[in-house]
Amino acid sequence: MMLYKILPYTFKKAEKMNLVVEPSENPKYKLEIYDAVTGKFLFYGGSASYLDYPHYIETKGLSYANERRRLYRIRHAKEIAKVGSRGAVIAELLW
Repeated sequence: MMLYKILPYTFKKAEKMNLVVEPSENPKYKLEIYDAVTGKFLFYGGSASYLDYPHYIETKGLSYANERRRLYRIRHAKEIAKVGSRGAVIAELLW
């Protein structure tokens, strides 16, 4: 099983949010997310089936990535609006 490659973009976002991210051992997800203070596991996040903003930048370029980000945010607007929710955290880390 190949683990997801976490890029610096996501590490920086996690640090700002006081979280720790690691590649997920669960093949359905990209990340395992932990509280940086307690070390407590919070949840898995990011479907392993899809690319995310930093990977789109790396593979397709910034303008394509920005369009994918815009569409992601439209599609997931209700989840993102719930501050502190799993969906909002994942959107912040990966998009």
